[in-house]
Amino acid sequence: MATEGPNHQPAERQHVSLDRPGYGLTVEADERPAQIVAPPRRRRRRWSTMTWRIFAPNLVALGVLVGGILYLDEYRDGLFEQKIEALQTEAQLIAAAVGESALAGPLENRHIDPYESANLVARMSRTSESRLRLFNQAGILIADSRDLAGANRRVQRRFLPPPDNDNWFLQTYDRFYDRLAPLFRRNRDYPVYQERWAQHARDYDEVAQALYGEAGGAIRSNPAGTLILTVAVPVFELRQVVGVLMLSADDREVTEAVREARGAVFQAFGLALAITALFSIFLAGTIERPLRRLSLAANRVRVWRGRRAEIPDLSHRRDEIGDLSVAFREMTNALYTRLDAIEGFAADVAHEIKNPLTSIQSAVESLPLAKDEAQRSKLMALIVHDISRLNRLISDISNASRVDAEMGRAMTEAVDLVALLETATEIHRMRHDRHEVRIELVVDAPGSMVMEGIPGRLGQVIDNLLSNALSFSPAGSTITVTLSRHGRDALLWVDDEGIGIPMGSEEKVFSRFYSQRPKEEAFGEHSGLGLSIVRQIVEAHGGTIHAENRGTQPGGIVGARFVVRLPLSS
Repeated sequence: MATEGPNHQPAERQHVSLDRPGYGLTVEADERPAQIVAPPRRRRRRWSTMTWRIFAPNLVALGVLVGGILYLDEYRDGLFEQKIEALQTEAQLIAAAVGESALAGPLENRHIDPYESANLVARMSRTSESRLRLFNQAGILIADSRDLAGANRRVQRRFLPPPDNDNWFLQTYDRFYDRLAPLFRRNRDYPVYQERWAQHARDYDEVAQALYGEAGGAIRSNPAGTLILTVAVPVFELRQVVGVLMLSADDREVTEAVREARGAVFQAFGLALAITALFSIFLAGTIERPLRRLSLAANRVRVWRGRRAEIPDLSHRRDEIGDLSVAFREMTNALYTRLDAIEGFAADVAHEIKNPLTSIQSAVESLPLAKDEAQRSKLMALIVHDISRLNRLISDISNASRVDAEMGRAMTEAVDLVALLETATEIHRMRHDRHEVRIELVVDAPGSMVMEGIPGRLGQVIDNLLSNALSFSPAGSTITVTLSRHGRDALLWVDDEGIGIPMGSEEKVFSRFYSQRPKEEAFGEHSGLGLSIVRQIVEAHGGTIHAENRGTQPGGIVGARFVVRLPLSS
Protein backbone atom coordinates (compact mmCIF):
# COMPACT_ATOMS: atom_id res chain seq x y z
CA MET A 1 0.00 0.00 0.00
CA ALA A 2 1.54 3.36 -1.02
CA THR A 3 1.54 6.16 1.54
CA GLU A 4 1.50 9.86 0.65
CA GLY A 5 2.58 12.91 2.59
CA PRO A 6 0.66 16.13 3.15
CA ASN A 7 1.61 17.48 -0.27
CA HIS A 8 0.59 14.24 -1.93
CA GLN A 9 4.22 13.33 -2.57
CA PRO A 10 5.24 9.64 -2.49
CA ALA A 11 6.77 8.57 0.73
CA GLU A 12 10.44 7.65 0.87
CA ARG A 13 9.81 3.94 0.51
CA GLN A 14 6.93 1.81 -0.68
CA HIS A 15 6.14 -1.61 0.75
CA VAL A 16 4.21 -4.23 -1.14
CA SER A 17 3.34 -7.50 0.58
CA LEU A 18 2.35 -10.49 -1.48
CA ASP A 19 1.21 -13.73 0.01
CA ARG A 20 2.04 -16.93 -1.80
CA PRO A 21 1.29 -20.47 -0.60
CA GLY A 22 4.20 -21.33 1.63
CA TYR A 23 6.19 -18.12 1.11
CA GLY A 24 6.22 -14.57 2.41
CA LEU A 25 7.46 -12.14 -0.30
CA THR A 26 8.41 -8.56 0.59
CA VAL A 27 9.32 -6.08 -2.19
CA GLU A 28 10.66 -2.65 -1.34
CA ALA A 29 10.75 0.15 -3.91
CA ASP A 30 14.42 0.97 -3.41
CA GLU A 31 17.51 -0.54 -4.96
CA ARG A 32 17.74 -3.47 -2.55
CA PRO A 33 16.82 -6.86 -4.04
CA ALA A 34 13.62 -8.60 -3.00
CA GLN A 35 13.81 -10.82 0.05
CA ILE A 36 12.19 -14.22 -0.12
CA VAL A 37 11.67 -15.89 3.20
CA ALA A 38 10.68 -19.53 2.97
CA PRO A 39 9.49 -21.61 5.90
CA PRO A 40 11.99 -24.14 7.17
CA ARG A 41 11.59 -27.50 5.50
CA ARG A 42 11.83 -30.50 7.71
CA ARG A 43 14.18 -33.16 6.55
CA ARG A 44 12.29 -36.33 5.86
CA ARG A 45 13.74 -39.30 7.64
CA ARG A 46 14.74 -42.24 5.52
CA TRP A 47 13.76 -44.65 8.27
CA SER A 48 10.92 -44.03 10.65
CA THR A 49 12.08 -43.78 14.24
CA MET A 50 8.67 -45.01 15.32
CA THR A 51 9.28 -48.26 13.42
CA TRP A 52 12.51 -48.77 15.31
CA ARG A 53 10.89 -47.87 18.63
CA ILE A 54 8.23 -50.50 18.06
CA PHE A 55 10.63 -53.11 16.67
CA ALA A 56 13.47 -52.65 19.20
CA PRO A 57 11.55 -53.66 22.39
CA ASN A 58 10.14 -56.72 20.61
CA LEU A 59 13.61 -57.63 19.40
CA VAL A 60 15.15 -57.17 22.85
CA ALA A 61 12.46 -59.29 24.48
CA LEU A 62 12.86 -61.96 21.82
CA GLY A 63 16.66 -61.83 22.18
CA VAL A 64 16.50 -62.24 25.96
CA LEU A 65 14.16 -65.20 25.56
CA VAL A 66 16.29 -66.88 22.92
CA GLY A 67 19.49 -66.11 24.84
CA GLY A 68 18.06 -67.82 27.89
CA ILE A 69 17.10 -70.83 25.81
CA LEU A 70 20.53 -71.00 24.15
CA TYR A 71 22.17 -71.11 27.56
CA LEU A 72 21.90 -74.92 27.63
CA ASP A 73 24.39 -75.77 30.34
CA GLU A 74 21.90 -77.77 32.37
CA TYR A 75 20.88 -79.68 29.26
CA ARG A 76 24.54 -80.24 28.42
CA ASP A 77 25.35 -81.43 31.95
CA GLY A 78 22.44 -83.86 31.77
CA LEU A 79 23.81 -85.25 28.50
CA PHE A 80 27.22 -85.68 30.15
CA GLU A 81 25.66 -87.62 33.01
CA GLN A 82 23.79 -89.84 30.59
CA LYS A 83 26.95 -90.41 28.57
CA ILE A 84 28.96 -91.37 31.67
CA GLU A 85 26.20 -93.75 32.82
CA ALA A 86 26.19 -95.36 29.36
CA LEU A 87 29.99 -95.71 29.45
CA GLN A 88 29.82 -97.28 32.92
CA THR A 89 27.23 -99.81 31.76
CA GLU A 90 29.29 -100.69 28.69
CA ALA A 91 32.49 -100.91 30.75
CA GLN A 92 30.87 -103.27 33.28
CA LEU A 93 29.71 -105.60 30.50
CA ILE A 94 33.14 -105.66 28.87
CA ALA A 95 34.84 -106.08 32.25
CA ALA A 96 32.62 -109.07 32.97
CA ALA A 97 33.56 -110.57 29.60
CA VAL A 98 37.24 -110.04 30.31
CA GLY A 99 36.85 -111.70 33.72
CA GLU A 100 35.20 -114.70 32.10
CA SER A 101 37.37 -115.35 29.05
CA ALA A 102 40.70 -113.49 29.28
CA LEU A 103 42.13 -114.84 32.54
CA ALA A 104 45.01 -117.28 32.87
CA GLY A 105 47.04 -118.97 35.60
CA PRO A 106 46.21 -121.19 38.55
CA LEU A 107 43.15 -120.52 40.71
CA GLU A 108 45.21 -119.11 43.52
CA ASN A 109 47.03 -116.69 41.17
CA ARG A 110 44.67 -115.78 38.36
CA HIS A 111 45.74 -112.91 36.11
CA ILE A 112 44.69 -111.29 32.84
CA ASP A 113 46.28 -112.86 29.80
CA PRO A 114 47.74 -110.05 27.65
CA TYR A 115 47.23 -111.81 24.32
CA GLU A 116 43.66 -112.96 24.96
CA SER A 117 42.68 -109.62 26.47
CA ALA A 118 44.13 -107.72 23.49
CA ASN A 119 42.11 -109.85 21.08
CA LEU A 120 38.98 -109.40 23.19
CA VAL A 121 39.45 -105.63 23.39
CA ALA A 122 39.98 -105.50 19.62
CA ARG A 123 36.75 -107.42 19.01
CA MET A 124 34.78 -105.30 21.47
CA SER A 125 36.05 -102.03 19.96
CA ARG A 126 34.51 -102.92 16.59
CA THR A 127 31.02 -102.32 17.96
CA SER A 128 31.90 -99.38 20.19
CA GLU A 129 32.98 -95.83 19.43
CA SER A 130 34.68 -95.59 22.80
CA ARG A 131 38.32 -96.23 23.47
CA LEU A 132 39.02 -99.30 25.62
CA ARG A 133 42.11 -99.62 27.77
CA LEU A 134 42.89 -102.54 30.07
CA PHE A 135 45.27 -102.33 33.00
CA ASN A 136 46.50 -105.38 34.95
CA GLN A 137 46.61 -105.68 38.70
CA ALA A 138 49.98 -103.93 38.79
CA GLY A 139 48.58 -100.90 36.94
CA ILE A 140 50.38 -101.60 33.68
CA LEU A 141 48.55 -100.99 30.40
CA ILE A 142 48.24 -104.35 28.62
CA ALA A 143 45.62 -103.59 25.92
CA ASP A 144 44.45 -100.51 24.04
CA SER A 145 41.74 -100.47 21.34
CA ARG A 146 43.66 -97.83 19.38
CA ASP A 147 46.72 -100.09 18.98
CA LEU A 148 46.95 -102.50 16.07
CA ALA A 149 49.68 -105.16 16.10
CA GLY A 150 51.67 -105.73 12.96
CA ALA A 151 55.21 -105.85 11.53
CA ASN A 152 56.71 -106.09 15.01
CA ARG A 153 55.51 -102.61 15.85
CA ARG A 154 52.50 -100.95 17.35
CA VAL A 155 50.33 -98.82 15.09
CA GLN A 156 47.90 -96.40 16.76
CA ARG A 157 44.41 -96.01 15.27
CA ARG A 158 42.67 -92.63 15.33
CA PHE A 159 39.29 -91.52 13.90
CA LEU A 160 39.45 -88.79 11.31
CA PRO A 161 37.10 -85.78 11.62
CA PRO A 162 34.14 -85.70 9.23
CA PRO A 163 34.78 -84.00 5.87
CA ASP A 164 33.89 -80.34 5.46
CA ASN A 165 30.47 -79.55 4.08
CA ASP A 166 30.45 -78.04 0.59
CA ASN A 167 27.22 -76.11 1.25
CA TRP A 168 28.01 -72.39 1.53
CA PHE A 169 25.09 -71.73 3.84
CA LEU A 170 26.04 -74.55 6.19
CA GLN A 171 29.67 -73.41 6.20
CA THR A 172 28.56 -69.89 7.12
CA TYR A 173 26.27 -71.25 9.80
CA ASP A 174 29.11 -73.42 11.21
CA ARG A 175 31.47 -70.45 11.40
CA PHE A 176 28.78 -68.32 13.00
CA TYR A 177 27.91 -71.03 15.50
CA ASP A 178 31.56 -71.70 16.40
CA ARG A 179 32.01 -68.02 17.25
CA LEU A 180 28.73 -67.68 19.08
CA ALA A 181 28.66 -70.96 21.01
CA PRO A 182 31.32 -69.96 23.61
CA LEU A 183 29.11 -67.03 24.65
CA PHE A 184 26.42 -69.47 25.81
CA ARG A 185 28.72 -71.84 27.68
CA ARG A 186 29.64 -71.57 31.30
CA ASN A 187 33.40 -71.74 31.73
CA ARG A 188 34.53 -74.57 33.97
CA ASP A 189 38.02 -75.53 35.04
CA TYR A 190 38.34 -79.14 33.94
CA PRO A 191 41.65 -80.92 34.56
CA VAL A 192 43.85 -81.21 31.50
CA TYR A 193 43.94 -84.57 29.76
CA GLN A 194 47.52 -85.78 29.35
CA GLU A 195 48.46 -89.09 27.81
CA ARG A 196 51.93 -90.53 28.28
CA TRP A 197 53.55 -92.92 25.85
CA ALA A 198 53.95 -95.54 28.58
CA GLN A 199 50.63 -95.23 30.38
CA HIS A 200 50.18 -96.41 33.96
CA ALA A 201 47.23 -96.60 36.34
CA ARG A 202 48.65 -93.84 38.48
CA ASP A 203 48.23 -91.40 35.55
CA TYR A 204 44.45 -91.54 36.03
CA ASP A 205 42.81 -91.13 39.42
CA GLU A 206 39.72 -93.09 38.45
CA VAL A 207 41.87 -96.08 37.38
CA ALA A 208 43.79 -96.01 40.64
CA GLN A 209 40.43 -95.86 42.46
CA ALA A 210 39.12 -98.85 40.48
CA LEU A 211 42.15 -100.94 41.54
CA TYR A 212 40.71 -100.74 45.03
CA GLY A 213 37.36 -102.07 43.79
CA GLU A 214 35.39 -98.85 43.28
CA ALA A 215 34.28 -97.64 39.86
CA GLY A 216 35.03 -94.02 39.00
CA GLY A 217 34.82 -91.46 36.25
CA ALA A 218 36.21 -88.07 35.22
CA ILE A 219 35.88 -85.29 32.65
CA ARG A 220 39.02 -83.67 31.28
CA SER A 221 39.83 -81.15 28.59
CA ASN A 222 42.43 -81.68 25.92
CA PRO A 223 44.47 -79.01 24.11
CA ALA A 224 42.14 -79.24 21.08
CA GLY A 225 39.34 -77.75 23.15
CA THR A 226 37.20 -80.85 23.39
CA LEU A 227 36.33 -82.78 26.55
CA ILE A 228 37.29 -86.39 27.29
CA LEU A 229 34.87 -88.47 29.37
CA THR A 230 36.42 -91.49 31.07
CA VAL A 231 35.11 -94.27 33.34
CA ALA A 232 37.08 -97.06 35.04
CA VAL A 233 35.60 -100.30 36.44
CA PRO A 234 37.44 -103.15 38.17
CA VAL A 235 37.75 -106.60 36.60
CA PHE A 236 36.89 -109.20 39.28
CA GLU A 237 37.82 -112.84 39.73
CA LEU A 238 36.06 -114.30 42.76
CA ARG A 239 35.73 -110.86 44.36
CA GLN A 240 39.39 -110.18 43.72
CA VAL A 241 40.47 -107.28 41.50
CA VAL A 242 42.67 -108.62 38.73
CA GLY A 243 42.64 -105.53 36.54
CA VAL A 244 40.85 -102.34 35.50
CA LEU A 245 38.96 -101.60 32.31
CA MET A 246 38.97 -97.93 31.27
CA LEU A 247 36.56 -96.53 28.66
CA SER A 248 36.99 -93.02 27.26
CA ALA A 249 35.05 -91.01 24.73
CA ASP A 250 35.09 -87.40 23.59
CA ASP A 251 32.17 -84.99 23.90
CA ARG A 252 31.38 -85.17 20.18
CA GLU A 253 27.93 -86.72 20.66
CA VAL A 254 27.03 -84.28 23.45
CA THR A 255 28.30 -81.31 21.46
CA GLU A 256 26.38 -82.44 18.40
CA ALA A 257 23.18 -82.87 20.44
CA VAL A 258 23.57 -79.38 21.92
CA ARG A 259 24.36 -78.06 18.45
CA GLU A 260 21.18 -79.57 17.05
CA ALA A 261 19.16 -78.16 19.93
CA ARG A 262 20.63 -74.70 19.39
CA GLY A 263 20.09 -75.05 15.66
CA ALA A 264 16.41 -75.69 16.28
CA VAL A 265 16.34 -72.64 18.57
CA PHE A 266 18.06 -70.55 15.87
CA GLN A 267 15.48 -71.66 13.32
CA ALA A 268 12.64 -70.80 15.67
CA PHE A 269 14.38 -67.48 16.43
CA GLY A 270 14.71 -66.69 12.73
CA LEU A 271 11.04 -67.44 12.14
CA ALA A 272 9.99 -65.46 15.21
CA LEU A 273 12.28 -62.58 14.17
CA ALA A 274 10.76 -62.48 10.70
CA ILE A 275 7.23 -62.54 12.10
CA THR A 276 8.15 -59.88 14.70
CA ALA A 277 9.71 -57.66 12.03
CA LEU A 278 6.69 -57.98 9.74
CA PHE A 279 4.22 -57.28 12.52
CA SER A 280 6.34 -54.39 13.82
CA ILE A 281 6.54 -52.86 10.35
CA PHE A 282 2.81 -53.38 9.88
CA LEU A 283 2.03 -51.91 13.30
CA ALA A 284 4.39 -48.98 12.74
CA GLY A 285 2.84 -48.41 9.33
CA THR A 286 -0.66 -48.27 10.73
CA ILE A 287 0.53 -45.69 13.26
CA GLU A 288 3.37 -43.85 11.54
CA ARG A 289 1.82 -43.26 8.10
CA PRO A 290 -1.39 -41.61 9.33
CA LEU A 291 0.60 -39.58 11.86
CA ARG A 292 2.91 -38.46 9.06
CA ARG A 293 -0.12 -37.45 6.97
CA LEU A 294 -1.55 -35.51 9.90
CA SER A 295 1.84 -33.87 10.53
CA LEU A 296 2.22 -32.81 6.89
CA ALA A 297 -1.35 -31.52 6.82
CA ALA A 298 -0.79 -29.54 10.02
CA ASN A 299 2.39 -28.09 8.50
CA ARG A 300 0.45 -27.08 5.39
CA VAL A 301 -2.08 -25.33 7.59
CA ARG A 302 0.80 -23.44 9.20
CA VAL A 303 2.55 -22.28 6.01
CA TRP A 304 -0.11 -22.15 3.29
CA ARG A 305 -1.50 -18.79 2.31
CA GLY A 306 -4.52 -17.86 0.33
CA ARG A 307 -6.36 -21.18 0.37
CA ARG A 308 -7.72 -23.66 2.86
CA ALA A 309 -5.61 -26.72 3.75
CA GLU A 310 -7.59 -29.85 4.55
CA ILE A 311 -6.77 -32.31 7.34
CA PRO A 312 -7.12 -36.01 6.35
CA ASP A 313 -10.32 -37.57 7.65
CA LEU A 314 -9.32 -40.75 9.56
CA SER A 315 -12.42 -40.99 11.70
CA HIS A 316 -13.22 -44.38 10.13
CA ARG A 317 -10.32 -45.95 12.09
CA ARG A 318 -12.29 -45.74 15.36
CA ASP A 319 -9.12 -45.56 17.45
CA GLU A 320 -6.91 -42.89 19.04
CA ILE A 321 -5.48 -41.82 15.68
CA GLY A 322 -9.02 -41.44 14.36
CA ASP A 323 -9.85 -39.34 17.42
CA LEU A 324 -6.70 -37.29 16.78
CA SER A 325 -7.76 -36.75 13.17
CA VAL A 326 -11.21 -35.58 14.29
CA ALA A 327 -9.62 -33.25 16.86
CA PHE A 328 -7.24 -31.84 14.22
CA ARG A 329 -10.08 -31.29 11.77
CA GLU A 330 -12.22 -29.57 14.40
CA MET A 331 -9.26 -27.48 15.52
CA THR A 332 -8.48 -26.50 11.92
CA ASN A 333 -12.10 -25.64 11.21
CA ALA A 334 -12.20 -23.56 14.39
CA LEU A 335 -8.96 -21.85 13.33
CA TYR A 336 -10.29 -20.98 9.89
CA THR A 337 -13.57 -19.89 11.42
CA ARG A 338 -11.62 -17.66 13.79
CA LEU A 339 -9.56 -16.24 10.92
CA ASP A 340 -12.70 -15.59 8.92
CA ALA A 341 -14.26 -13.94 11.95
CA ILE A 342 -11.19 -11.78 12.48
CA GLU A 343 -11.17 -10.79 8.83
CA GLY A 344 -14.87 -9.97 8.92
CA PHE A 345 -14.48 -8.15 12.23
CA ALA A 346 -11.65 -6.06 10.82
CA ALA A 347 -13.75 -5.16 7.78
CA ASP A 348 -16.74 -4.26 9.96
CA VAL A 349 -14.58 -2.18 12.28
CA ALA A 350 -13.06 -0.29 9.37
CA HIS A 351 -16.52 0.38 7.97
CA GLU A 352 -18.01 1.50 11.30
CA ILE A 353 -15.07 3.77 12.15
CA LYS A 354 -15.06 5.25 8.66
CA ASN A 355 -18.64 6.55 9.04
CA PRO A 356 -18.04 8.95 11.99
CA LEU A 357 -14.63 9.91 10.59
CA THR A 358 -16.26 10.84 7.29
CA SER A 359 -18.88 12.84 9.15
CA ILE A 360 -16.19 14.61 11.20
CA GLN A 361 -14.14 15.34 8.08
CA SER A 362 -17.17 16.77 6.30
CA ALA A 363 -18.06 18.94 9.31
CA VAL A 364 -14.48 20.20 9.66
CA GLU A 365 -14.31 21.06 5.94
CA SER A 366 -17.68 22.85 6.17
CA LEU A 367 -16.77 24.78 9.32
CA PRO A 368 -14.82 27.59 7.53
CA LEU A 369 -17.72 28.00 5.14
CA ALA A 370 -20.29 28.59 7.91
CA LYS A 371 -21.95 31.99 7.48
CA ASP A 372 -23.13 32.61 11.01
CA GLU A 373 -22.57 31.47 14.57
CA ALA A 374 -25.62 29.19 14.57
CA GLN A 375 -24.25 27.11 11.70
CA ARG A 376 -20.84 26.93 13.34
CA SER A 377 -22.42 25.80 16.63
CA LYS A 378 -24.41 23.15 14.81
CA LEU A 379 -21.28 21.86 13.06
CA MET A 380 -19.32 21.86 16.35
CA ALA A 381 -22.14 19.91 18.06
CA LEU A 382 -22.05 17.41 15.20
CA ILE A 383 -18.25 17.04 15.58
CA VAL A 384 -18.54 16.54 19.33
CA HIS A 385 -21.32 13.99 18.85
CA ASP A 386 -19.34 12.05 16.25
CA ILE A 387 -16.23 12.13 18.42
CA SER A 388 -18.24 10.76 21.35
CA ARG A 389 -19.71 8.14 19.04
CA LEU A 390 -16.24 7.24 17.79
CA ASN A 391 -14.91 7.04 21.36
CA ARG A 392 -17.81 4.79 22.40
CA LEU A 393 -17.36 2.67 19.29
CA ILE A 394 -13.64 2.19 19.95
CA SER A 395 -14.36 1.26 23.57
CA ASP A 396 -16.93 -1.32 22.50
CA ILE A 397 -14.62 -2.70 19.83
CA SER A 398 -11.80 -2.98 22.37
CA ASN A 399 -14.13 -4.75 24.79
CA ALA A 400 -15.32 -7.16 22.07
CA SER A 401 -11.77 -7.98 21.00
CA ARG A 402 -10.74 -8.69 24.61
CA VAL A 403 -13.62 -11.04 25.30
CA ASP A 404 -12.34 -13.93 23.19
CA ALA A 405 -8.77 -13.67 24.47
CA GLU A 406 -9.94 -13.43 28.06
CA MET A 407 -12.24 -16.44 27.68
CA GLY A 408 -9.26 -18.53 26.66
CA ARG A 409 -7.01 -17.37 29.52
CA ALA A 410 -9.26 -16.75 32.51
CA MET A 411 -9.71 -19.38 35.22
CA THR A 412 -13.24 -20.64 35.72
CA GLU A 413 -14.92 -21.05 39.07
CA ALA A 414 -18.24 -22.14 40.49
CA VAL A 415 -20.87 -19.49 39.79
CA ASP A 416 -24.24 -19.42 41.55
CA LEU A 417 -26.63 -18.21 38.85
CA VAL A 418 -29.37 -17.29 41.33
CA ALA A 419 -27.09 -15.01 43.33
CA LEU A 420 -25.63 -13.56 40.12
CA LEU A 421 -29.08 -12.71 38.78
CA GLU A 422 -30.23 -11.20 42.07
CA THR A 423 -27.16 -8.93 42.15
CA ALA A 424 -27.42 -7.91 38.47
CA THR A 425 -31.13 -7.13 38.58
CA GLU A 426 -30.73 -5.13 41.80
CA ILE A 427 -27.96 -3.02 40.25
CA HIS A 428 -30.13 -2.29 37.20
CA ARG A 429 -33.07 -1.35 39.42
CA MET A 430 -30.97 1.26 41.18
CA ARG A 431 -29.25 2.47 38.01
CA HIS A 432 -32.35 2.78 35.80
CA ASP A 433 -35.00 3.70 38.34
CA ARG A 434 -35.66 6.96 36.46
CA HIS A 435 -36.86 4.99 33.41
CA GLU A 436 -39.94 3.92 35.37
CA VAL A 437 -39.45 0.35 34.16
CA ARG A 438 -39.91 -2.49 36.59
CA ILE A 439 -37.48 -5.43 36.65
CA GLU A 440 -38.84 -8.67 38.09
CA LEU A 441 -36.81 -11.81 38.83
CA VAL A 442 -38.54 -15.19 38.87
CA VAL A 443 -36.55 -18.26 39.96
CA ASP A 444 -38.55 -21.35 39.02
CA ALA A 445 -36.15 -24.04 40.30
CA PRO A 446 -35.63 -25.49 43.79
CA GLY A 447 -32.13 -25.57 45.23
CA SER A 448 -28.96 -23.99 43.95
CA MET A 449 -28.02 -23.65 40.29
CA VAL A 450 -24.24 -23.70 39.95
CA MET A 451 -22.11 -23.78 36.79
CA GLU A 452 -18.42 -23.49 35.98
CA GLY A 453 -17.67 -20.16 34.37
CA ILE A 454 -16.20 -16.67 34.58
CA PRO A 455 -18.38 -14.59 36.92
CA GLY A 456 -17.52 -11.21 35.35
CA ARG A 457 -18.38 -12.33 31.81
CA LEU A 458 -21.58 -14.09 32.88
CA GLY A 459 -22.55 -10.87 34.67
CA GLN A 460 -21.85 -9.01 31.42
CA VAL A 461 -24.31 -11.31 29.62
CA ILE A 462 -27.09 -10.38 32.05
CA ASP A 463 -26.10 -6.70 32.02
CA ASN A 464 -26.17 -6.48 28.20
CA LEU A 465 -29.50 -8.31 27.95
CA LEU A 466 -31.08 -6.05 30.57
CA SER A 467 -29.60 -2.93 28.95
CA ASN A 468 -30.97 -4.03 25.58
CA ALA A 469 -34.41 -4.70 27.10
CA LEU A 470 -34.41 -1.33 28.92
CA SER A 471 -33.61 0.55 25.69
CA PHE A 472 -36.76 -0.87 24.06
CA SER A 473 -39.09 -0.80 27.09
CA PRO A 474 -41.57 2.06 27.36
CA ALA A 475 -42.22 3.80 30.66
CA GLY A 476 -44.44 1.82 33.00
CA SER A 477 -43.60 -1.54 31.40
CA THR A 478 -42.05 -4.58 33.06
CA ILE A 479 -38.93 -6.60 32.25
CA THR A 480 -39.22 -10.18 33.51
CA VAL A 481 -36.11 -12.28 34.12
CA THR A 482 -36.94 -15.97 34.59
CA LEU A 483 -34.49 -18.68 35.64
CA SER A 484 -35.46 -22.35 35.54
CA ARG A 485 -33.87 -25.77 35.31
CA HIS A 486 -34.26 -28.04 32.30
CA GLY A 487 -32.47 -31.33 32.91
CA ARG A 488 -28.78 -30.53 33.42
CA ASP A 489 -29.15 -27.06 31.85
CA ALA A 490 -30.25 -23.70 33.16
CA LEU A 491 -32.72 -21.70 31.07
CA LEU A 492 -32.73 -17.90 31.35
CA TRP A 493 -35.52 -15.77 29.78
CA VAL A 494 -35.35 -12.00 29.47
CA ASP A 495 -38.76 -10.68 28.37
CA ASP A 496 -39.58 -7.05 27.61
CA GLU A 497 -42.74 -5.23 26.53
CA GLY A 498 -41.20 -3.23 23.70
CA ILE A 499 -41.75 -3.16 19.97
CA GLY A 500 -40.23 -6.60 19.47
CA ILE A 501 -37.84 -7.78 16.80
CA PRO A 502 -38.44 -7.10 13.10
CA MET A 503 -39.66 -10.20 11.34
CA GLY A 504 -36.77 -12.21 9.92
CA SER A 505 -34.19 -10.41 12.04
CA GLU A 506 -34.20 -12.85 15.00
CA GLU A 507 -30.72 -14.10 14.05
CA LYS A 508 -29.44 -10.87 12.56
CA VAL A 509 -29.68 -9.03 15.90
CA PHE A 510 -26.60 -10.98 17.07
CA SER A 511 -24.48 -9.74 14.17
CA ARG A 512 -21.74 -7.21 14.85
CA PHE A 513 -22.68 -3.56 14.47
CA TYR A 514 -26.31 -4.41 13.76
CA SER A 515 -28.51 -1.77 15.36
CA GLN A 516 -32.27 -1.38 14.97
CA ARG A 517 -33.09 1.33 17.54
CA PRO A 518 -36.35 3.07 18.53
CA LYS A 519 -37.13 6.23 16.56
CA GLU A 520 -37.01 8.46 19.62
CA GLU A 521 -33.44 7.37 20.44
CA ALA A 522 -30.61 9.57 19.19
CA PHE A 523 -28.51 8.14 16.38
CA GLY A 524 -25.18 6.55 17.36
CA GLU A 525 -26.03 5.90 20.98
CA HIS A 526 -25.31 2.17 20.54
CA SER A 527 -22.52 0.46 18.61
CA GLY A 528 -24.47 -2.73 17.88
CA LEU A 529 -21.88 -4.98 19.62
CA GLY A 530 -23.76 -5.76 22.84
CA LEU A 531 -25.72 -8.81 21.66
CA SER A 532 -22.77 -10.05 19.60
CA ILE A 533 -20.65 -10.04 22.76
CA VAL A 534 -23.44 -11.85 24.63
CA ARG A 535 -23.50 -14.69 22.10
CA GLN A 536 -19.70 -14.87 22.13
CA ILE A 537 -19.61 -15.27 25.92
CA VAL A 538 -22.53 -17.74 26.06
CA GLU A 539 -21.05 -20.01 23.38
CA ALA A 540 -17.63 -19.87 25.09
CA HIS A 541 -19.35 -21.31 28.19
CA GLY A 542 -20.87 -24.14 26.14
CA GLY A 543 -24.34 -22.58 25.94
CA THR A 544 -26.72 -21.23 23.32
CA ILE A 545 -28.81 -18.09 22.88
CA HIS A 546 -31.63 -17.17 20.53
CA ALA A 547 -34.17 -14.38 20.17
CA GLU A 548 -37.89 -14.50 19.48
CA ASN A 549 -40.99 -12.33 19.65
CA ARG A 550 -43.69 -12.65 22.27
CA GLY A 551 -47.25 -12.57 20.94
CA THR A 552 -50.59 -13.09 22.64
CA GLN A 553 -52.44 -13.55 19.35
CA PRO A 554 -51.50 -14.26 15.74
CA GLY A 555 -49.75 -11.23 14.33
CA GLY A 556 -49.72 -9.40 17.61
CA ILE A 557 -46.26 -8.72 19.11
CA VAL A 558 -46.12 -7.70 22.78
CA GLY A 559 -42.36 -7.71 23.20
CA ALA A 560 -39.09 -9.53 22.62
CA ARG A 561 -37.66 -12.54 24.41
CA PHE A 562 -34.05 -13.67 24.64
CA VAL A 563 -33.52 -17.30 25.76
CA VAL A 564 -30.14 -18.40 27.13
CA ARG A 565 -29.28 -22.05 27.84
CA LEU A 566 -26.23 -22.75 30.03
CA PRO A 567 -24.84 -26.11 31.24
CA LEU A 568 -24.96 -26.70 35.00
CA SER A 569 -22.30 -28.51 36.98
CA SER A 570 -24.71 -29.61 39.73
